[in-house]
Amino acid sequence: NNEVYCTVKGSMEVVLSFCNKMELNNKIVDIKPNEISKQNMELSKDGYRVIAIASGKVKGFKMKDFYDMNDVPNLTFLGMVGFIDPIREEVKDAINECFEAGIKVLMVTGDHPLTAYSIAKEISLVSNYNEVTTGDEIEKYANLSNEEFDNFIKNKKVFARVTPLDKLKIIESLKRCGEYVAVTGDGVNDAPAIRSANIGVSMGSGTDIAKETAGMIIMDDSFKSIVKGIELGRCAYSNIRKVCYFLLSCGFAEVLFFLLSIVFDLPMPLVAIQLLWLNLVTDGFQDIALSFEKPEKGIMKRKPISTKENIFNRMLFEEVFISGTVIGLIVFGIWYVLINKLMVDVSLARGYIMVLMVFIQNIHVFNCRSETNSAFSISLRDNPLIILTVFGSILLQIIVMEVPYLSDLLKTSVIPYRHIFLLISYAVVILITMEIYKLIRYSKKNR
Repeated sequence: NNEVYCTVKGSMEVVLSFCNKMELNNKIVDIKPNEISKQNMELSKDGYRVIAIASGKVKGFKMKDFYDMNDVPNLTFLGMVGFIDPIREEVKDAINECFEAGIKVLMVTGDHPLTAYSIAKEISLVSNYNEVTTGDEIEKYANLSNEEFDNFIKNKKVFARVTPLDKLKIIESLKRCGEYVAVTGDGVNDAPAIRSANIGVSMGSGTDIAKETAGMIIMDDSFKSIVKGIELGRCAYSNIRKVCYFLLSCGFAEVLFFLLSIVFDLPMPLVAIQLLWLNLVTDGFQDIALSFEKPEKGIMKRKPISTKENIFNRMLFEEVFISGTVIGLIVFGIWYVLINKLMVDVSLARGYIMVLMVFIQNIHVFNCRSETNSAFSISLRDNPLIILTVFGSILLQIIVMEVPYLSDLLKTSVIPYRHIFLLISYAVVILITMEIYKLIRYSKKNR
């Protein structure tokens, strides 16, 4: 009827500040803020997200933008709507998995503090209300020094009634404390926080701006998918280390037994084409197989690795040095006995060394399947490609020895099968050595 009304919805505290009356039983009466606040508190304690609604007639309205709160007329409070987003069953388990993995989970929301606390407690994110804070408290501490603000933030797990600017302050504080921060969100207001984080994660159902800003999009909107992504990321990192472990230790062993041969004035154990063959039938196959290893048991119970830590750390250096030294000494010892003690022809002796290296590297690949767990504790069914490459490379080596043209090309010779089994027994030494190393280094830690 040519009249203009202003309708507002939002948090009860803000909407109530615009109102001077309320509607009750279809009548306009004086507002009762205490009763309204009480109802709001009761709904919030039960985990409801509450939205207040108010409306009022605008007098003398002209087509112009509303620039500030003063432009909003005195409104009539209409009521509150309480609703619940059901918590998915898998969320609680996913959060517990994060805790075991050393990952902090924080809730940052615009909801009422009591609503946020109720939900957080239900999913075991918090144990008491002291871990909850609000946007007003964030603003208060933000005016203090960075150190005081950071100390305040790091003791909280739930942040309620926050603004987009508050989210930025929280993220920057966490980053100053050395945390690697991932932020999830789906709305326009989440975009600045997603952009500021080390990695932004958007929901597949989110707004376009959130998805464009994020570095990762979770298509099923499930928090469990983020946790699964962390597990697969840890697996990929672990597999890269396993490949490095295998290749570097085998390369170090080859360098070592070549250097020892020079020092002891012995012929070279292998010629160039034989080294290339070893790189093809062992290094070339097994490193690919290692990259398909599944996540190890307990991988999500390990502490996060610092982004500043080099992948070639002390642990990897130890593994490469010990295994490479053992392999190098085994091969040189056999080479020394063949040449100086048994007076075997150099060409035939190289055939023995080739077979020994094929066996020892194929056995060593089982050591590399885990840096901490015993090779016998990992099922072969987890990675059938390992078995395929091991038997495939051994079969290729046998073919090379038995086919005259190939044996001439690679300058090798046929070896009696009883000697092959003897070489296998020498090769098993590397497996025993690294099992003892793991037992000594990690048994106390595991207990």
